[in-house]
Amino acid sequence: MSNLRCRALEDEYLEILRELDGDTEGRSLASSYLASAHPVADREGTPTWALTPKVLSSAELGILRDAAETFGRVLEKVTARCLSDPDFRARFALPAEQEELALVPTGYDQLIPFARVDVLFDEETGDFTLAGAATDSSLGMTASVEVTRAVQLTEAYRRFAARHADIETFDVTGGVLDALRETYRSWANADAGTKHPERPTVGIVDYPESATAREFADIVERLADEGVFARLVDIRDLRIEEAGGHRRLVDSQGPIACVYRRVLLSEMLEKPCAGADALVEAARRGLTCVIGGFNTWPVSTNALFAVLSSDAVKDVLDHEELAFVRAHVPETHLLDRTTDLAPYLAEPERWLARPAGAYRANEAVSGASCADRDDWWRVLLGCAEEGGVVQELGRTYRSSVVLGAPAVGDDVDHGSDLVEVENVLGLFLFGGKFGGVYARGGYDGEIGPWSNRVTMGCLVVRE
Repeated sequence: MSNLRCRALEDEYLEILRELDGDTEGRSLASSYLASAHPVADREGTPTWALTPKVLSSAELGILRDAAETFGRVLEKVTARCLSDPDFRARFALPAEQEELALVPTGYDQLIPFARVDVLFDEETGDFTLAGAATDSSLGMTASVEVTRAVQLTEAYRRFAARHADIETFDVTGGVLDALRETYRSWANADAGTKHPERPTVGIVDYPESATAREFADIVERLADEGVFARLVDIRDLRIEEAGGHRRLVDSQGPIACVYRRVLLSEMLEKPCAGADALVEAARRGLTCVIGGFNTWPVSTNALFAVLSSDAVKDVLDHEELAFVRAHVPETHLLDRTTDLAPYLAEPERWLARPAGAYRANEAVSGASCADRDDWWRVLLGCAEEGGVVQELGRTYRSSVVLGAPAVGDDVDHGSDLVEVENVLGLFLFGGKFGGVYARGGYDGEIGPWSNRVTMGCLVVRE
């Protein structure tokens, strides 16, 4: 596609950095900002950041927007069928406890209020392959925004911006707030009892060891500006109490009408506690609006692509959606103890093995990255034992970046040297609408796991 300009724009940015001999002063300002801002590292363990941003033009943005929103519709339809069709749901091979929770009704319209769709995007051709979907707890929002803000403090950015009058960045926090607001308004019990449909008390619920309060500071602060009291809530502190004839979900600071669920369903089951039980009961009985309901779980698992690769979705999706899936979802197969692993063993360079459970990009193991065939055989056996998947390895797009700081454990300061990374773009969906990009990459390794990983800011040049 001749109108794609991403590669040229990023090369232009790199040339500016070369002219500035690495922009040492700008790098220092950006580093200082990130040291005092919300953390760059997330639950996936992203350890470092790039001084060079991902730069998209309107053409690339249009492709990515269409990809995200089309796949968002696919996820919504697959989730709806999971809720209504036990045979279809069985294809996800969920443990009984997970399946039971996935059937808890939400009481609101949009089944998947938040999602992140990961794509391997070729900046020169516009082609892309879907890598996975995170609907149970969409990560990376803060990291991407903060690195973008840091990059904008540099002289390199100022020179680039002087050449391009119309540069935009993504308001990811705004997307979260819009989705929270609209989802709560559509909740069946939004104005029941003492609840307020416009200003509900919001609890951002997670295990504190898996979340950082600073990560949600933007959300809490901006809700406060709207007159909404929000706070990070340790799931272990939740309980149900009765007051004035009404049962309600509370923590040590009081009642919670709206839960922004950041805790993974799998983690709730791995770390049982009275608070997790209270959250489930509150969701079942409609005592609180749990945004990010438990029924998002099936399409958050690595079994999703195996189901989409099968004929089971022929009567779930329309013609356009089915063509999209066939074109962009890599061939994937669910494994069990009876699976013949010989075909995957014979072509290690073709396949990734992903464990059962939630999609996490960094937990995949490629056959090509294994030391030898015996090592790959052990990976496949372990994957089959726990019910994981094998997925065709998508072709990654490689580009050059300048690192803002060395990765944790990396004793080489790369300075202004160019480092080649394999790119993954996370496309955020809020209420089914595209809302931003989480750009990241890996170097010194295959697409999963990477030995070093880097978060990039993201700019959109509209001219």
